[in-house]
Amino acid sequence: MMQPVTAPRSLKEKQRQEREELILQAAEEVLAEKGYYDTSVDEIAARVGIAKGTVYLHFPGKEDLVVAILQRNAQAMVELVEATAAEAHSNREKLEAILQVVYGGFFDPRKRQLMQLPYAVMNGSELHRVFVEKKGCLKKEWSRLAALIASIVEAGKAEGEFDKSMPTPVMLSAFFSLMSPRSLEHFNVDTRMPIDEFVKHLARFYFKGIAIVQGE
Repeated sequence: MMQPVTAPRSLKEKQRQEREELILQAAEEVLAEKGYYDTSVDEIAARVGIAKGTVYLHFPGKEDLVVAILQRNAQAMVELVEATAAEAHSNREKLEAILQVVYGGFFDPRKRQLMQLPYAVMNGSELHRVFVEKKGCLKKEWSRLAALIASIVEAGKAEGEFDKSMPTPVMLSAFFSLMSPRSLEHFNVDTRMPIDEFVKHLARFYFKGIAIVQGE
């Protein structure tokens, strides 16, 4: 008995995935250039070189496109943060390394879209309403990131690096506020301060607040 031929189906699926990836790449480019509200499915389709209806075969609407991009980028960002933290030794070094990779991403053209779009949604009131409250987008990724940072903070407390009397949620909230791109609004790039130096000062400010004070 002859086995059914599966190669054509596999090839078709591969082509579908490749086309979907091209759509997402084009959508991300347009979003970065024009913002959510001025992004149109027509322009995305034109950049890929396909009909508008083909885009809708993959994604029912613009919101669905953005959700797919956000989830993909947020997952990649969390994985990058996890890998970076795993390479550091002390708990303080882990947190500082996370700040380095996040802030470095905002200045690195290769990582800028990866970092900026999820943060824009989390910090933009209208986009937050649409994608976080309505769609439930990014909650899983942000919970995973929060759990990682909380575990580092707890380990720092247990190992005598951080102040045990300070509640972990407070320390976590303060750390997330440092990770916000809004911190960059007051960072004057004309000072030519290297991003590594900027993050060191930022981390020093944070650790002064949560570190064990000798003699207490």
